[in-house]
Amino acid sequence: MDDMVGASPAICGVFEKIVKVAATDMPVLLTGETGTGKELTAQAIHARSVRKQGPFVPINCAAIPEALLESELFGHERGAFTGAVQQKRGKLEAAGGGTVFLDEVGDLLPSLQVKLLRFLQEGTFERVGGQETLHVDTRVIAATNVDLKAAIDQNRFREDLYYRLGVLHIHLPPLRERGEDALLMAMVFLQQAAATTHKAIRGFSSQAIDALRIHPWPGNVRELSNRVRRAVVMSEGEEITRQDLDLAGEDVPAADSLDSLRAAHQRIETELLVKALMLHRGNMSRIARDLKVSRSTLYRKLKQYGLEKITTGFIQPPATTRAPRVQTEKTGTGETNSMITKESAVGAALGPISQVP
Repeated sequence: MDDMVGASPAICGVFEKIVKVAATDMPVLLTGETGTGKELTAQAIHARSVRKQGPFVPINCAAIPEALLESELFGHERGAFTGAVQQKRGKLEAAGGGTVFLDEVGDLLPSLQVKLLRFLQEGTFERVGGQETLHVDTRVIAATNVDLKAAIDQNRFREDLYYRLGVLHIHLPPLRERGEDALLMAMVFLQQAAATTHKAIRGFSSQAIDALRIHPWPGNVRELSNRVRRAVVMSEGEEITRQDLDLAGEDVPAADSLDSLRAAHQRIETELLVKALMLHRGNMSRIARDLKVSRSTLYRKLKQYGLEKITTGFIQPPATTRAPRVQTEKTGTGETNSMITKESAVGAALGPISQVP
């Protein structure tokens, strides 16, 4: 399972909810714009639940023709319709003992909404063309990027199904509301793409970092990932440029409101810390030197803003002629700590599955 990255208050709130809802067996409704990571969130819930040994079965309700969706969800009996030459289990049965993820649940037909509601209430259903009532132990996690309350007002979605699915609700914030998370994820995507393409890319240029920060990211995390991966392919140097990201024409958006002095101070400190982490790829000595603070102050600030766990993800790119040099420092106990490691920043905020209560 791919893990999640972020240190902003918005995404840390999501991480806390994931841990809480994973401890239950109730249905979960995930909402958010396209590309905010709803399926990744569903996977994280499943992987931290008592069902983690069972299957995780995703189905995109908008990607399957309406005539076939009922069969995909509930299965069918032989001879139920033309082409049904044998019995077939649906996704709900396939996910028995585990979790089924219903993406774009807002696109379900009214007739399927009724059958899904019955399953959520009683845990039973019949295959298409069948008479036998089946019972399976499957948890349902649903997701949508549409306003289900508006769909209810328009008689396109059942109100009782909405409340049944939304017993537990997690809203995934858009990337533009996640502060410096875009920069942290951009570095992770860069590391992954550079390793795949075997390119020795050092990082992002200062102008590229500014472009990443101010872009509104209408496609959210999916857009960010695609732009970074494309930039790695197009790059001809050791750094990713604004032109590589195709963000050269971005303008700084005007602020909608004034920050308090404390909020503005924290925002500026966070921006500088993240920018320095990216420019120096986690090298604490260089970061402290450029920011003109002591190493102890630097570590304290990283911990204050939830960035200390992210620093392990800044690694040397694959060298073309020799192995990357690992810098070390001496701790107060005389032990040696690596300044550049091979651990990944992915999942730092959630932590390893085995360590989550």
